[in-house]
This record gives sequence, C-alpha cells and structure tokens, in this order.
Amino acid sequence: QFQLVESGGGLVQPGGSLTLSCTASGTSFSGWPMAWYRQAQDDERELVATITVGSTPYYKNAVKGRFTISRDNAKNTVTLQMNSLQPADTAVYYCNRVSNLSPWGQGTQVTVSS
Repeated sequence: QFQLVESGGGLVQPGGSLTLSCTASGTSFSGWPMAWYRQAQDDERELVATITVGSTPYYKNAVKGRFTISRDNAKNTVTLQMNSLQPADTAVYYCNRVSNLSPWGQGTQVTVSS
C-alpha cells in the first residue's frame, strides 16, 4: 500500500489553471497504474484521469483536452495539470491506484469561482 499526499489545490477563476501533485510513499510505485479522482460536495467520488505503468493516459470525457496526467517514477509522483477550469471542476481531488486502492489521502481542494 501507499501513503498518498496531494497538494496544489486552491481558488482559481473560471478559465484559470492549477497543477496538482501527488506523492506516494511505498515501494513499487512504478509498477502500478495511478489515477486522479475527485469528489464534489454531496456527490460520489469519481474517476478523472488514469495513467498506466507505461504512461498512457485516460481521461473522463468532461476533462478531455483540458487536463493532463503525468507521472515521475523516480520521484514517486503523479501530476494533474488542469487548464480552462470550470465551476463544475470544483471538488476535492485525490490520487490513488486504479485498483487495489490504498488508504485515501487528505485530498486537495480545488475551487473554481469568480
């Protein structure tokens, strides 16, 4: 299992950008597909983007073309670059494995508002 620490959230105006970072402590990080999830208030947690061991990305349709997921196996980090942010992107963002989930970290709040 990993210990996961997310950072980089904040308040941004519509159309703005943020870069989220997740650091995973534990062994074999490079052997696991990773993902970013988000949970808006009063909503279920949902998958936003995934990245395979070989760094192939997948995106939820709503964020395709605006978000970019990447990973640095040497640093055990997963990054989510978010551009053209919309109020609907407001949520707490979490990273985790795609399967065999580790305990959730505290997440990082992203608020998109004018």
